[in-house]
Amino acid sequence: MKTIILLAIMLMANVAQAERIKDIAAVAGVRSNQLVGYGLVTGLDKSGDKTRFTGQALRNMVGKLGMTLPPGIDPKSKNVALVSVHAELPPFAKPGQTIDVTVSSMGDAKSLRGGSLVMSPLRGADGNVYAVAQGNLVVGGLSASGQDGSKITVNNPLVGRIPNGATVERSVPTGFEQGGDLVFNLNTPDFTTANRMVGA
Repeated sequence: MKTIILLAIMLMANVAQAERIKDIAAVAGVRSNQLVGYGLVTGLDKSGDKTRFTGQALRNMVGKLGMTLPPGIDPKSKNVALVSVHAELPPFAKPGQTIDVTVSSMGDAKSLRGGSLVMSPLRGADGNVYAVAQGNLVVGGLSASGQDGSKITVNNPLVGRIPNGATVERSVPTGFEQGGDLVFNLNTPDFTTANRMVGA
């Protein structure tokens, strides 16, 4: 009877040591890529930027849309903010799919609450455009002040998200798709684990 129990315990120990390949290794060439860009958030309730860079970005944007502003006019608008836009492009993302976007203020805006991001291209490390972002911001923070000078801020009103706010325009070529071999990179490489993976 003791022998049977001992054998059962040994079998259970062997089963418990079994691990999935995806838990100890990653497929070479399959990884996410960081995207970044800048843009303008419009529709703010007098909580936008006062910097010259925002006026320059606004001038560039309306110029691309066919509107020419007189050279001597600085388009200062309190309902516009200059923002950085960044996202993570997952592996195997194809054109037409959508990804989440994070937007954060680059100037002296007071809040991005209620704003909408105007179409902004997102570039990879190689300088190519891989996605285009646009949409209404979801801002979790808020800031309020009273007439007596009191002020309260909850979370960060200068950072927001746009769920599914960017559309993928280009896929990233990977060695996994182009090569004929499947290569695994071990998380903690050693010869014993490599030999056991080959045997499995």
